[in-house]
Amino acid sequence: MYYFPWGMRFSTLEERLKFYAEEFDVRRVSEWFERRKGRIYFAVIIGRHTKIFPEEYGEDASTTIIIDDYRDLEDVRRQIIEFVPEAVYYDRNVYDVMGNKLGQELAFDLDPENITCPVHGSLADKISRGQGLSFCELEFQIAKEQTIGLYEYLKKTFSNLKIVYSGRGFHIHVLDDHAYWLDRAEREKIARRVKEQGFQIDEWVTVGDMRLIRLPYSLNGLVSRIVIPLEKWEVEGFNPASDSRCLPKFLR
Repeated sequence: MYYFPWGMRFSTLEERLKFYAEEFDVRRVSEWFERRKGRIYFAVIIGRHTKIFPEEYGEDASTTIIIDDYRDLEDVRRQIIEFVPEAVYYDRNVYDVMGNKLGQELAFDLDPENITCPVHGSLADKISRGQGLSFCELEFQIAKEQTIGLYEYLKKTFSNLKIVYSGRGFHIHVLDDHAYWLDRAEREKIARRVKEQGFQIDEWVTVGDMRLIRLPYSLNGLVSRIVIPLEKWEVEGFNPASDSRCLPKFLR
């Protein structure tokens, strides 16, 4: 069983449905992608971690379901509502009109469960107890500090950075045009240097092996928090227990 701070908990199917029907902000999602070229693919996971899923999707609860056939973002919303998923993602890959990969958005993932905690131990310790996605307040605080530090480190190389609260930890998206075209070797070099600086990132995200990343303004159904972009100056004082921007209506 996972443990989370601040009363974070799994969202029920009814709560997920209510969120995507009434709160999911398609306009802001569109704004997030305003500089993005080419068709964007989305994905959902219905109930891999929460084990909460509609009965008719029991066999596909842990499957990553790609949404690539849609008319517009409202149609994407309708398909999300059909699946009532615990998580929604978008594909960082950039494709040509034939569906061939051209490049990929560069991103860095700082999750609190990756932090070695004096109380709860390392990620390996947590996994051995079946608590691999669990985290505490101390780990979250360290993740915030690492996010600020990594942002400042990356600013020496890149100019267009966006921070996103993922519901558990933080993502830093690099939106500089040239960063999309970095090859795997270049991404591995960047990830290695970042790790050498002491930042506890998920390397497979930066390298590109994991091309999916949480969709801003979606619901993280594992902890019942809305995924929201943050300015760098907001991160230090950010509190997901009380910030109304990340609290769905069913928790207010």
